[in-house]
Amino acid sequence: MARKNGWLAPIGHMPDPGDIIGYRKNGLPIRSVGGGAVNDVTTWTPEEFSGDVVQKVLQKSAIEAYARPWPMANTLRHVPRSAGMDVAGVAAGGTYAEDTSTNDEVLLTARKMGQALRLNDEDMKDNTLVDIIATKKMDWATSFAKFYDQACLGCTAAENGTTVLFTSVYKSLRTTQSGLGYTADDNYVVSASGSAVSYDNLSTVLSLAEVGDYWDDGEALVIAHPSFKAKVRNIRIPQYSGDTGGLPVFVQGQGGDSGTPDTLFGHPIRWSLGAKTHATNTSTPTGNPLLIVGNRQMLFRGVRSGPESAVAGADSGPAFLTDQALLKMRARRGFAVAHPKAFAVLEDA
Repeated sequence: MARKNGWLAPIGHMPDPGDIIGYRKNGLPIRSVGGGAVNDVTTWTPEEFSGDVVQKVLQKSAIEAYARPWPMANTLRHVPRSAGMDVAGVAAGGTYAEDTSTNDEVLLTARKMGQALRLNDEDMKDNTLVDIIATKKMDWATSFAKFYDQACLGCTAAENGTTVLFTSVYKSLRTTQSGLGYTADDNYVVSASGSAVSYDNLSTVLSLAEVGDYWDDGEALVIAHPSFKAKVRNIRIPQYSGDTGGLPVFVQGQGGDSGTPDTLFGHPIRWSLGAKTHATNTSTPTGNPLLIVGNRQMLFRGVRSGPESAVAGADSGPAFLTDQALLKMRARRGFAVAHPKAFAVLEDA
C-alpha cells in the first residue's frame, strides 16, 4: 500500500508524482517520480504487425507471353515482309507472267514505359517487416502488364509516340491499308448494342481469321477481356419454341468444349485486363471489352530493354535535401501487327 498525502492509499490507487510509495531500510521514504500506468490489463495486449502487404493480384501480359519477340539493339528494327508470289498457267512455248507483288517491311519502334516513386528514408530505415522496394516493383509489374496489353490491343487512336505508343490490333483492323489489300473493318465484328455476345458473333469473328492466308491452327491464339468469361458461359440454345432459358452451349468438361471458357472452339484463350478500348494508353481502360483472334507469330514484340529498376539513394543527388530515395521502373518495348489479315476482332458494344 502507498501513502496518499501521509495516509495509506487504497489498493488499486495509482500514485501521483511525489507520493510516498515505500521506505528504504534506513527509513528514508521512496517517492513516485512519474504517474503510474492505468491499472487495466487490456492495455497489455500486444499489437501484431505483418510483413505481408495487401497487393493487387500480379497480372501477366498476354503480349509479353505470346507475341513473337524481336531483339532490338537500338530504337528501330526493320523486319522484311514478303507480299507473296502468284502463280498462273503457262502454255507450251508461252511467256511466263511476271509477279508484281510489292515487298515491304514491318517497322518496330522502341517506346519507353515507366514510373518513378519517392520513398521517405525514415520509412525505409524504420520498417523492418516490409520490403518496400520489392513490393512496389511488383505493383509496377502488374500495371505494366495491363498498360502494355492495352497499348498493343485496344487503343483506338493513331500512334503518336507519347500518349499512343503503338498502332494497336484494334486500330489496325479498323483502318484501310491499301498497300496490304485490307479495307477498314473487313475483319471486325461488333455485338448488337446492349445485347449479349451471341454464338454467331464468336463463330463469325473466328471465321474471318480462319479463311485468310495467315491462319495457322498450330499458332492460333484468342486474347480476350475477362468479362467474356461470363458472356461465353451464358450463351444458350433454346430447347423448344418459347424457351427463355435454354441449355448452355459451352459447358466445361463436355466433349470438345472441355475447359471452356478457357478455350474457344478448341483454341486457347489468354485473358487480359488490357483487352479493352481506350483513346490513349492506360493501365485502366474504360471502353468496350475485346476478343481478338489471330496468329501469334504475327504479333511482333520488340524487346529493347527491361523491365528494369534503378534506385537513387536519399543521401545524394536530387533527393539529398529531402531525405527521399527515388525508385524508377522502366521498360522499352516495340510492337507491330505484322499483317492485319492475320487477325479478327470482336467488340462487345
